[in-house]
Amino acid sequence: MSRFARRPGLIALGAGAVSAIGFAPLHIWPAMLCALALFLHLLWQAPDRRGAAKIGYAFGLGHFTVGLNWIAHAFTFQDSMPYWLGYPAVILLSLYLAIYPAMAAVIGWQLGRGRPQLFVLFVACAWLLTEYLRASLFTGFAWNPLGVIWLGTGIDQLAVVIGTYGLGLVAMLAGGALWWGAHRQWRQAGIVLGGLLVVALLGFVRGSLHELGEMPSPGEADARPLIRVVQPNINQNEKYDAQREELNFRRLASLSGKPGVRPRLIFWPEAAVPAILDLEPRWRGRLASLLGPEDLLMLGGDKYRFAEKDGVIDPAVLAGANNSLWVLDGHGDLRGRYDKAHLVPYGEYLPMRPLLTAIGLSRLVPGDVDFWPGPGPATLVLPANSERDSLNMAVQICYEIVFSGQVVDRAHRPDFLFNPSNDAWFGSWGPPQHLAQARLRAIEEGLPVIRATPTGISALVDATGREVARIGHHQAGAFDAPLPRAMAPTLFARLGNGIPLGLAVLLLIGGVAIGRRTR
Repeated sequence: MSRFARRPGLIALGAGAVSAIGFAPLHIWPAMLCALALFLHLLWQAPDRRGAAKIGYAFGLGHFTVGLNWIAHAFTFQDSMPYWLGYPAVILLSLYLAIYPAMAAVIGWQLGRGRPQLFVLFVACAWLLTEYLRASLFTGFAWNPLGVIWLGTGIDQLAVVIGTYGLGLVAMLAGGALWWGAHRQWRQAGIVLGGLLVVALLGFVRGSLHELGEMPSPGEADARPLIRVVQPNINQNEKYDAQREELNFRRLASLSGKPGVRPRLIFWPEAAVPAILDLEPRWRGRLASLLGPEDLLMLGGDKYRFAEKDGVIDPAVLAGANNSLWVLDGHGDLRGRYDKAHLVPYGEYLPMRPLLTAIGLSRLVPGDVDFWPGPGPATLVLPANSERDSLNMAVQICYEIVFSGQVVDRAHRPDFLFNPSNDAWFGSWGPPQHLAQARLRAIEEGLPVIRATPTGISALVDATGREVARIGHHQAGAFDAPLPRAMAPTLFARLGNGIPLGLAVLLLIGGVAIGRRTR
């Protein structure tokens, strides 16, 4: 008996833990490929469906527990629950999320047993389908899809066709190529590795050509909209401190700079000010005093929802709120609003509130009422000024940006995507993982992405996912830059996740058909 068969569950748990270092901030993606190869080897040796499920579940448990360790850090910024509950919460979440790799393992094992040439393909397709399922069921949790490991390798550019979930299939095939090589299946290993090399080279060429095209000729940079991204480095424990409200505002105001000759688009983080902008004209005037007459300020703030009885609103009874992004002009007028649609359970609302409140659990951020979801992806029109025509802006607030294929209104394609966020409670691993997933959205949609966060990482990303400018973690600062151009709609931007899902189904059907013929 192989030594790998003696304790396959424990080895799979360790392989899953190692696989997580393929994600940011470590980004040691070769280690993930080796871990996937080991996972496939253990799965190949599983004696039955139950054994396959155990291996998939153990791998997923290690994978998510390590990769999502930053969630435990969030518990240090609230007083309603004990801080030590953070790490058990990560494990509990991972116990649920590991169900999806277990499902992929069972499907792959069932279809691929006895067929080493097709086994990896079946597991890869099953992984894609279950990863999409993980992002969809029970509001979805799409964080750290497997395909994000390819960021910066050139292979990431394949996302313009097959999206992030398709890149996850490619990652599993790459791990499978190592497994095939270990089993002297040289032909399959060579096809996959050779294909990856070609795709990487083409991806680098695509990125380089776009970078050359983005280099402005003399005078061209002045013709592009000028943006300014502000990162005040206000920590989570300072954000809701009433005694620091004035200091926090002065920091934002100072970093926003003075109005100049050129109109500016200024981007502040999620929930930047503790104001209800549509109800507090004093705050709107205060903010407008920082702007030139043609400047626009994009900033996060709540929209309150009051109780209604018999068609009459009662302003004394607060029923809920929206986590919103507001557009404010230099005259203090509100020119648009986007309400966050994909809310964070336990962060922005408390599921089963009566039950959980009774046992002492609450939301991880301050507030006694739950946030309400908005209608979904929308395009805001930013008014024209003396230097430019109107611009179309899509908004995804914080966590929303991780949902591949769900970030823009396809019927009204924007010119860029703004992702105001608050990563101040995400520890050291959360912010770089968040940025990595935002960069994948830029590649998929062919759109530049702007990120503004309180403590970092704020960045400007072009339409190929390349960072044009950034402000590092736990740094205060701001940067000015011309807005990069959007590309023509990519194939993924046109058809969305129908492409990777259709690809996985076709490969599964084709693999089953080939297996039956060769049998």
